[in-house]
Amino acid sequence: MKTHLDRICLTIIFFSLYPFPCLAQSNRYLNGRIMKELNADSGYISARNRMTREFDQTKPGAWGEFVNGVKVRFDSHNKSIALTFDACGGPKSSGYDSALIAFLQTQKIHATLFITGKWIDANYSNFLKLAKDTFFEIENHGLNHKPCSFCGAMAYGIKGTVNSKAAYDEIEANTIKIKKITGRKPGIYRSATAYIDEASVQMAGKMGYIVISYDVLSTDAMPALPAEEIKQTVLQHIHPGAIVIMHFNHPEWNTLKAMKLLIPELRKQGYSFVILKNQSLLPRKRKVKH
Repeated sequence: MKTHLDRICLTIIFFSLYPFPCLAQSNRYLNGRIMKELNADSGYISARNRMTREFDQTKPGAWGEFVNGVKVRFDSHNKSIALTFDACGGPKSSGYDSALIAFLQTQKIHATLFITGKWIDANYSNFLKLAKDTFFEIENHGLNHKPCSFCGAMAYGIKGTVNSKAAYDEIEANTIKIKKITGRKPGIYRSATAYIDEASVQMAGKMGYIVISYDVLSTDAMPALPAEEIKQTVLQHIHPGAIVIMHFNHPEWNTLKAMKLLIPELRKQGYSFVILKNQSLLPRKRKVKH
């Protein structure tokens, strides 16, 4: 009897010191669950209805990576640049390049991570670690990695959101999800594939978001491209205030190998690395016609 009571006491002490460790990593905010909750939330529905009514008659406008209103660079008075890494999610895009992240950490490189709800669901414990790392800034890449559109436009074979209501959910639901998990609300949004229409940019602005694309395309999303070519592509286009786009959801790509070549060269040239938060973000420079 005494042995049995001793075991009960030890169990109580253990769980008081280490409360439910097996449940600590449980994701209560899976995409399907959070949308079900939001669609039953009168506050969320009211805010969405107000926004969609305002943009109900708005035409989609131009479609692309650099439409009016999208930011692609930042005001830099020194040689600072922003390295940004997307995590897209989905059946073939939910990998985790842990070696790349470890490299960034050991090199003490600040970076902005654009993450979808889909990727979070597939990598929840890793997401929690990334969110706690002060070298990284977590921003919004959409709930389901759908390009933001008012008419279902497509990019790289991915169909975009079909109307303003779906575009609102793609942006806002992922923000709410990230905030519930991390305690921090993302303020910057990059549409899936970086494609977006002008109406979605306008609506996102009204919702309180800055929409960004990129200034330097690293080309790391071309799986067969050698690391040396990725490095050279970035170096040819880099400049103070540049926003570079890469990925950390495909460990089989050459992103890490390219970074190992690129970082020493960028540092040699005097560049430093910053996150996008609190930067003065700017649109693409317009070419002057002569």
